[in-house]
Amino acid sequence: MASGVDFDEGCETTKGEMWDLDQKLDQPMDEEAGRLKNMYREKKFSSLLLLRLAFQSLGVVYGDLGTSPLYVFYNIFPHGVDDTEDIIGALSLIIYSLTLIPLLKYVFIVCRANDNGQGGTFALYSLLCRHAKVRTIPNQHRTDEELTTYSRNKVHERSFAAKTKAWLEANMFRKTSLLILVLVGTCMVIGDGILTPAISVLSASGGIKVDHPKMSNDVVVVVAVIILVGLFSMQHYGTDRVGWLFAPIVLLWFLIIGGIGIYNIYNYDSSVLRAFSPLYIYRYLRNGKKKGWTSLGGIMLSITGTEALFADLAHFPVSAIQLAFTVVVFPCLLLAYSGQAAYLTQNQDHVYDAFYRSIPERIYWPVFIIATLAAIVASQATISATFSIIKQAHALGCFPRVKVVHTSKTFLGQIYIPDMNWILMVLCIAVTAGFRNQSQIGNAYGTAVVVVMLVTTLLMTLIMLLVWHCHWILVLLFTFLSLVVECTYFSAVLFKVDQGGWVPLVIAAAFLLIMYVWHYGTLKRYEFEMHSKVSLAWILGLGPSLGLVRVPGIGLVYTELANGVPHIFSHFITNLPAIHSVVVFVCVKYLPVYTVPEDERFLVKRIGPKNFHMFRCVARYGYKDLHKKDDDFENKLFANLFTFVRLEAMMEGCSDSDEYSLYGQQTTVQSRDLLLKDSNGETSASNLDFTISSVDSIVPAMSPMHANTTHTSSGWESGQTEGDELEFIKSCRDAGVVHILGNTVVMARRESRFYKKIAIDYIYAFLRKICRENSVIFNVPHESLLNVGQVFFV
Repeated sequence: MASGVDFDEGCETTKGEMWDLDQKLDQPMDEEAGRLKNMYREKKFSSLLLLRLAFQSLGVVYGDLGTSPLYVFYNIFPHGVDDTEDIIGALSLIIYSLTLIPLLKYVFIVCRANDNGQGGTFALYSLLCRHAKVRTIPNQHRTDEELTTYSRNKVHERSFAAKTKAWLEANMFRKTSLLILVLVGTCMVIGDGILTPAISVLSASGGIKVDHPKMSNDVVVVVAVIILVGLFSMQHYGTDRVGWLFAPIVLLWFLIIGGIGIYNIYNYDSSVLRAFSPLYIYRYLRNGKKKGWTSLGGIMLSITGTEALFADLAHFPVSAIQLAFTVVVFPCLLLAYSGQAAYLTQNQDHVYDAFYRSIPERIYWPVFIIATLAAIVASQATISATFSIIKQAHALGCFPRVKVVHTSKTFLGQIYIPDMNWILMVLCIAVTAGFRNQSQIGNAYGTAVVVVMLVTTLLMTLIMLLVWHCHWILVLLFTFLSLVVECTYFSAVLFKVDQGGWVPLVIAAAFLLIMYVWHYGTLKRYEFEMHSKVSLAWILGLGPSLGLVRVPGIGLVYTELANGVPHIFSHFITNLPAIHSVVVFVCVKYLPVYTVPEDERFLVKRIGPKNFHMFRCVARYGYKDLHKKDDDFENKLFANLFTFVRLEAMMEGCSDSDEYSLYGQQTTVQSRDLLLKDSNGETSASNLDFTISSVDSIVPAMSPMHANTTHTSSGWESGQTEGDELEFIKSCRDAGVVHILGNTVVMARRESRFYKKIAIDYIYAFLRKICRENSVIFNVPHESLLNVGQVFFV
């Protein structure tokens, strides 16, 4: 090989030099040159990809934040401007609010706390649940920690993080308090999903009155309601089909408001740029006193949409978010607000419609159309974020069962929830038609946003300690600075609770009651099932026939338990004289991860001796995954069951009890090699990977393959080959599959306190009555469904 060429610096080589290397060097060098060319192309491609993702993120992430200039100055000065210096002071507050909260806190710190790209309060909670045992429903299993998406960091035993972790895990009250904190933030995000479309669309529609001053405000409200109805009616199509329009619209919007800002600064008053000095913040608050303090609620609206920025993080890398914000969003917003302030210094009586009146007359109507489209995009992003966070709450047992529809085959996070869509629409129209002006809706909006920010700050404190392992001084500094700013805004918002700020509080209280009661009922039902589950000794005492007639077919018994035999089974066989020849206990479990890879989804184990033909299959899902009981799910379930039977037969010293002994890597590899033999006896190339749990008998079967068996026995007895057992299970499957679900009624005990009786016997019972049944969620055909009724007293 020729010397004198440093291939470690190949990425610095120009494209022409790459081709020279490719032509001149000998064969070994050709391989190195090819590698360098690929490195060059990947580097170039990654840069172009980053720019494209940054462009696309504008339409999904920044729509809400970008439409704030439509209504901010009116909400700061709802009663007019008294002094020009007040405009400079308000602008200075806006500038530093945008710098401290969206730019420094969220874009460069909070966005890094994503859960494998997922954002929002529940994503932070899921991240905490993996690093500390803070989940209130104790259905964790050690095999869950072996998932590739179940990433977590270990803490030093004597560190401050370890002490914090132990403090959280030691008390159920602290775990519940953390959950309630997350639920409060979630409920406020739902409030954002109602208030953002209301204020954005109403503010955009208000531009009609600027050109037609005599038009009644009722007409503006009617136009806004029509747009809102159309917006919510189109949700079932999903954003995938129309999303390609979002980014160009929002980019055009930012360029327009930035350009108008430059025009106004140049034509009216360039001295407003003095607002970059924080001294004017002090003067503004000193001179304004209580009036200036309460106006902070209006200034708070300049950073609304920041939480949506974090919640809609799913499909974009953090670097793309940072690039789009620093290059486009941040400078354009600063120019837009500075331009409006410059215009208001010369036209103080135009504060009500500051944005539309500051537009040059020649481009008024094009800007009005773009503003309306931008408001729709902003509303769409917030509604999508609301759907996502409800899906996360449902997956973690904190929201009643609702229908979830995936609107895109490409993007997993794009979902549609019909029931919630119409509820949001009704509430949004009620807010728009009820308040009829931007000021009171703005007060409500500010209350919701600041509460979500406070919740995020508290969760970030734990993330920095338990996940990032930051020094406690850095954590204290971040928490202190964030709380100082946000508590200041929160105190100002409290003054406007009676002026519309009560709306998100009422909405959040209603959803919080629903979510907590549902979670409480789910927890109590799970605890009852855990305490009343059947022991293996009881199963063994029944004998091979379980003391019953074994009829042909397979019975899939659905349960929430990942271990043990559920009470529903003992209740079933106590009242019926027969059970199916093969029984599979199916547990659909959601984990605090964003997704579970398909090849790691199923865990299979045997219950009792082989001649009992009883198995357990645990199907694991992340909060972004959608479970639907269809033919594909059933086929995968049985494929994993068959793979387990094959693998079990090949494992030496396999036990029939609940626990397997530890098997070495050599045995596992040999078994895998046997399974990879094709019909000609040759080893086929495959990416099959079988992982054996060394502690219990749960065996994850990754990438299951179907075996070609030639046995045709009608039954199977202990001691025969695994091929006979496979044929027996297949013949039972052909005889019919019956889905056995528990139709449980949960009631409070007589000695329970009155509030528990109200929560369980009335609220929880009502929610179970109106929510979707398990049979509907699993899409079980009625002819294959068997409901087993029982009453739980909790």
